[in-house]
Amino acid sequence: MSKSGKYNIPTNELSLSPDALRDSFVQHVQHTQGKHPSAATRLDHFVSIARTARDRMYDRWTRTWHRRERQQPKVVYYLSLEYLLGRLLEDGLINLGIRDDMREALASLGIDLDQVLEQEPDAGLGNGGLGRLAACFLESMATLGIAGIGYGLRYDYGIFRQDIVGGMQQETPDQWLQYGNPWEIARPERTYKVRFNGRVIQYTGSSGRLVHEWVDTQDVLALPYDIPVPGYKNLVVNTLRLWSARATQDFDISYFNRGDYIKSVEQKFSTENISRVLYPNDQQPAGKSSG
Repeated sequence: MSKSGKYNIPTNELSLSPDALRDSFVQHVQHTQGKHPSAATRLDHFVSIARTARDRMYDRWTRTWHRRERQQPKVVYYLSLEYLLGRLLEDGLINLGIRDDMREALASLGIDLDQVLEQEPDAGLGNGGLGRLAACFLESMATLGIAGIGYGLRYDYGIFRQDIVGGMQQETPDQWLQYGNPWEIARPERTYKVRFNGRVIQYTGSSGRLVHEWVDTQDVLALPYDIPVPGYKNLVVNTLRLWSARATQDFDISYFNRGDYIKSVEQKFSTENISRVLYPNDQQPAGKSSG
């Protein structure tokens, strides 16, 4: 930290050489996944490769943010209910210009990059053309160097996973977050309270002016998660910010003490259903109102 109290950001970035990528990968296996390399699974390999790439994205991400803080450019804010991102690891390696170097680094450890890439699930954040268009716009803005931020919802589940059994479709939850998402970073300091329903009352304030107050609302906390969006072989990384619904009160101890354990967490579950599923079944009233 400098004498002025401001951080001096190092000008050098993490190396993109095969040796440096290999060393970073091994470090993440040991210190992020907590595994000896001999005990690491393909899932551990995927997370460690993603973290290795993400570290290098963060170099560019923080510098992009810092540069725009100084320059104050006009910013494009892109809102969409869907972002059909697909698998982010290979795209990230390509955009950073290190796919071949990463392949070489892993080959020196006896690991096949193509096999590891198959471990990544598709992000359950989009379904069709709307989501794909939104994802393409974000990547295009980053590649063109346009200051842009995407906003959407962080769905716990996609629409559903489809299996064909006996010639019939069977639907199961799309648990794309089952093992976490190595690309996202939570920003709890940016949490906002969002109010729904309620009523407006009016009264005369102490100054004699008529006051309108919104009361008896149902409050929901919006917790943001940021995902870096790297441009193609440039130093720009934009941001996709996804919001997750959280309850203002996770647990009602009064119901719990009366032995009503389901009721004690009912409000939490009801609130967080807002960002639970990409598109609920629209055959039911709740699905129709959500759509």
